[in-house]
Amino acid sequence: MSLAPRAVLVHRTTEYEALLARHGTHGQAAFFLSSRGRGIDDVRERHERNRRSLAEVAAAVPLQWRQARVERADLDRFLFGPEDVVVVVGQDGLVANVAKYLDGQPVIGIDTDPGRNAGVLVRHRASDARALLAAVDRTGADELTMVEAVTDDTQRLLALNEIYLGPPGHQTARYTLTVEDPEPATEPQASSGVLVGTGTGATGWLRSLWQQSSSPLPLPVPTDARLAWFVREAWPSPTTGTTRVEGVLSAGQSLRLTVESDRLVAFGDGMESDALELTWGQTVRVGVARTALRLVG
Repeated sequence: MSLAPRAVLVHRTTEYEALLARHGTHGQAAFFLSSRGRGIDDVRERHERNRRSLAEVAAAVPLQWRQARVERADLDRFLFGPEDVVVVVGQDGLVANVAKYLDGQPVIGIDTDPGRNAGVLVRHRASDARALLAAVDRTGADELTMVEAVTDDTQRLLALNEIYLGPPGHQTARYTLTVEDPEPATEPQASSGVLVGTGTGATGWLRSLWQQSSSPLPLPVPTDARLAWFVREAWPSPTTGTTRVEGVLSAGQSLRLTVESDRLVAFGDGMESDALELTWGQTVRVGVARTALRLVG
């Protein structure tokens, strides 16, 4: 007998809740904000909208389904099952935060603050949740390409927007970069890191590097099985080069870095607290991930 579907509601602590946790009471939080030229009313109103949306989505889950909730800070300790339907209640960035922990489960993005969020990944309102959950098997989903990094000791990191590889302090690191395309092309480099991103990430950090370098590369769109990569602030020297600083990777191609510094990190979607640690001599390959994010249209 198969398990009933489980709706997993993903949310994050609101700014108002964080203020109360830090300052103890509403009055003390209000005083703290007022001393910095801010009012608390708007912060509390956004909190209330978020809580109302979460309650409305929870009430929309079919009665025969199971239900669970997980806060963003606990995602790395939560076990998602193959029968789960993931409902992200919050901002676009929360979808990226949860994507790395999934393996093909459908994701419904609920915008709790329309007009304030871009709504690229949280495409729906809380009032849509009942109909979306009831028809999730029949509703089309976009397969959004993800990026993955795999180290020579089999550690694996997934991201929806981009993966950064470089020094933890964003200063200068030494490494050898190899583009496997399909004939390997290798160059020793010193830079402040390498960014490899998807079409979903091409609206953020990746695009800023693309614009800064006046790159002619065509950036991918979210459903393209392609990645774009850029080297940040490559430094020319007698032993390091700057000729291979950008490119595009198709499915099956990869970018390989061999570490020549004491310590490098690889993290995805800005989550520095959940990074791979790389030491001298280690190798990491970055390419199109085997899995994609199924985002319900």
